[in-house]
Amino acid sequence: MDAEKTISTELNTQTDKATQVREMFAHIAPRYDFLNHALSLNIDKRWRKFVIKKVMDRLQQPDAVALDLCCGTADLSLELGAVTQTYGVDFCHPMLKIGLEKVRASKRPIFLAEGDALNVPMADGGFDVVTMAFGLRNLSSIAGGLKEIFRLLKPQGRGAILEFSHPQTPGFRHLFEFYFSRLLPRIGNIVSGSSFAYQYLHDSVQEFPDQQRLAEMMKEIGFSNVRYYNLFGGVAALHTGDKATD
Repeated sequence: MDAEKTISTELNTQTDKATQVREMFAHIAPRYDFLNHALSLNIDKRWRKFVIKKVMDRLQQPDAVALDLCCGTADLSLELGAVTQTYGVDFCHPMLKIGLEKVRASKRPIFLAEGDALNVPMADGGFDVVTMAFGLRNLSSIAGGLKEIFRLLKPQGRGAILEFSHPQTPGFRHLFEFYFSRLLPRIGNIVSGSSFAYQYLHDSVQEFPDQQRLAEMMKEIGFSNVRYYNLFGGVAALHTGDKATD
């Protein structure tokens, strides 16, 4: 209960958010994969495969290297690692431990490291593809996360951001809002023991920029060929952008 009280403290400063988000994910890590797949009816797996489809031309470049930021339990890292050498970075140690077990079982060329997605200890311009799945809204600075993705990309590299977003169809939007705000936190609490985690999920998505605004932010930072794809009616969206040749 002490951990639950700690993570339920209001996220009212940049530093507090980073600390509390880390503690929240550490708390739910043992049930994270199960809940992700069960609550989405495994749709999240299809979304990750869609990410791979949209970056495949970059992944198939000679000696391509990919980086998966906020990799969590390494689901997207595993998809990337099926194609090319991949690095995964996350700041939550318990999530990484679960991911490492999956990576070892896969025997794919994937290397996981503990680190902050706002300050990745890697050189500029080292990756053909940089991805982030369901992590950007958890950062204390959305713009800072986008800037770090851009910094890490090689010229002609591609960034890909998969994130929960804002449903576009009015009727469906209201139905999903009921599920997202009323049912999902209760189910998440029963299975994970954390009502806060799944209430936070709802609240953080509501505060996250909509599809068009996030695309504009990417352009402001320097990404070119910025595009977004609504998934499941806009429940999630994939944003992609390229780094122009120097």
